[in-house]
Amino acid sequence: MKQLIKTGLAAALFLALPAMADVVVVVNPKAAEASMTKDQVAQFFLGKSSAMSPIDQPESAPVRAEFYKKVTDKDASQVKALWSKLVFTGKATMPKEAADSAAVKKMVASDPKAIGYIEKSAVDASVKVIYTP
Repeated sequence: MKQLIKTGLAAALFLALPAMADVVVVVNPKAAEASMTKDQVAQFFLGKSSAMSPIDQPESAPVRAEFYKKVTDKDASQVKALWSKLVFTGKATMPKEAADSAAVKKMVASDPKAIGYIEKSAVDASVKVIYTP
């Protein structure tokens, strides 16, 4: 009986958690890349490659936390610390930040070198999905 109560409680807690939206990585439709690996995407968002310009969402956006967890295996504080070090040593500049998925889409659509992440539900013809974690 105790096990049944614990299982029911765990299920109720799980159902009470907010559902995470599916996140996808997008580029300009004119970009040469048709797809990328997790490691390739992570390189841009961790300052290890400057071949593309990463566009971040606000620190408070749930899609940002989900993206970094799934793609870089790092949480927000680890990513912030990494970027602080890169900027301080002059090795990289912080990614541009957009207000939301719509703003990321607009920035990516206007720049063939931009790469960003948005909710899967926000994808349209203005961007090309190159990675789905």
